[in-house]
Amino acid sequence: MDDTLQRLLDTELRAEKIAKNAEKELDKTIQEAIDSTRANIERFEENLPNLRASLVEKAEKRAEQGVADIKLRYDNKHTQIRKFAEERGDEALDAAFAFLIDPASDLAVAGN
Repeated sequence: MDDTLQRLLDTELRAEKIAKNAEKELDKTIQEAIDSTRANIERFEENLPNLRASLVEKAEKRAEQGVADIKLRYDNKHTQIRKFAEERGDEALDAAFAFLIDPASDLAVAGN
């Protein structure tokens, strides 16, 4: 009977030792995860200025492209308006002279 009790006591002591080792391993794993997370957070925070700069650069490029597109459309419209004005310049001069000569002629010009 003493042998059985001694074996049970030895088994219990080994089980407690295994449980303590497992608990230490768990604590170690948790601490490693915390340290790794902290390191990842630090790297992320250190990289924030680069991320921001990259986003600002992309936004500036899109804005510059937008401005270039608007300028191109403006230049095209300006060219069209200039061409239209040149094509209608003689008509405008004729209408202006006709109006100066006979102010009532604006009705006739407007009717054209």
